[in-house]
Amino acid sequence: MLTIFGKPHSRGGFCDGVTRRDFLTIGGTLFGGALALPKLLAAETQSRVTSSHRAVINIYLPGGPPHLDMWDLKPDAPAEVRGEFKPIKTTVPGIEICEQFPKIASMMDKFAIIRSLVGSSGDHDAYQCMTGRPRTPANAGFWPSFGAWVSKVQGAADPAIPAHLTLMYRTGEQRWGYPGEDGFLGLGHAPFRLVGGKENGMKSDNLELKGVTLERLQDRVGLMKGFDDLDRKIDGSGIMSGMDTFNRQALDILTSSKLKVALDLSQEKPEILERYGVNDAAFERDGAPRMVRNFCIARRLVEAGARVVTLNFTRWDWHGPDGKNFVQGRKDMPLLDKAVTALVTDLHERGLDKDVSVIVWGEFGRTPRINKDASRDHWPQLSCALLACGGMRTGQVIGASNRLAEHATKRPITHEQIFATLYRNLGINLNDVREFDPNGRPQYPVEPTTEPVRELV
Repeated sequence: MLTIFGKPHSRGGFCDGVTRRDFLTIGGTLFGGALALPKLLAAETQSRVTSSHRAVINIYLPGGPPHLDMWDLKPDAPAEVRGEFKPIKTTVPGIEICEQFPKIASMMDKFAIIRSLVGSSGDHDAYQCMTGRPRTPANAGFWPSFGAWVSKVQGAADPAIPAHLTLMYRTGEQRWGYPGEDGFLGLGHAPFRLVGGKENGMKSDNLELKGVTLERLQDRVGLMKGFDDLDRKIDGSGIMSGMDTFNRQALDILTSSKLKVALDLSQEKPEILERYGVNDAAFERDGAPRMVRNFCIARRLVEAGARVVTLNFTRWDWHGPDGKNFVQGRKDMPLLDKAVTALVTDLHERGLDKDVSVIVWGEFGRTPRINKDASRDHWPQLSCALLACGGMRTGQVIGASNRLAEHATKRPITHEQIFATLYRNLGINLNDVREFDPNGRPQYPVEPTTEPVRELV
């Protein structure tokens, strides 16, 4: 994988203040004679590359956001269940959501809420929100992520932009950081990583090229000189003598204006950036930072040609002695409200609302009963998801829970059904997709009997 970090900027720049040093890493197996990026490009060449371009932005909330404090409030429940937040009306009659999301409420016609998401494994892990399946000893490291499947099936929409990109930070809880589930589809379909982790917490076997920064992408001559210097040093030992077309194409991606421009928020209108809010580059404990403008970068990346972009946002594990569910909710929910509505507004204004699907979710829900620390504990029995755009039928709630938000009472929906819906939105006919794993067994993106969520399509 490839990682690019930029210098901190006073406002609006890529990865504001994330790192005190600048570096670019190019992944993994270089010293075996092939860059991870060239492998990705080679795999895309062997795939069915098409000119059509639909995309998905997958927004993951690490730690398990509280479903009944966000999208499924129970104002008539006992105080120890309903909590401190009150429901507010939305622009869709009959739909109410948490008062901490006034912007989403004001454009509820552009969103759909699933209140009956079931089947969570109960683990603190991004895996199920990236693959559609719970992590098990049998499929860990084996099962490809949604983005890997899309990369394999559809390839790159533009040669200068990898199909599968991630803005997910490496987190202290490693399972929240999307290590990259390429599975049996191979490294060529792993996410092209654009951000890293805390400076002292990022452990990588990648090769670091010091002195090559995001800013130097502005200077093609300087960048190429940096690679030429690297080539000469490695060629002295004969390691890169077999560099092929895909290695050169890897450098073409780095020097392409498309990726550079997509990552450069200084080219965005200030009034657009203001919609998203201001970045907070500090990591929230073992979770991700509050990089609200990465939502804008995600939109710019799909505009440039990315098919799947994933990102993680702050930390939603609020139980324990210092959890304070409602204190954290008042801090993080308005930020999410602003960033998500800015993204969806941008997609509509740019005419991308039919082509780009957005999903917001976490790994599980939270206990109906509030604990002694004014927080909620893990509750895998039920959670929620928020969806927008992608040509989906919005302005509706799908499913329902019982009066205490303990379990689904109407229209239970699984992670696989949501992914089946997203594949459909991308124009992928799941009846035509079959890949063989290393053991020669046929595998499918979702189980063949899994249907999209009919209310959305």
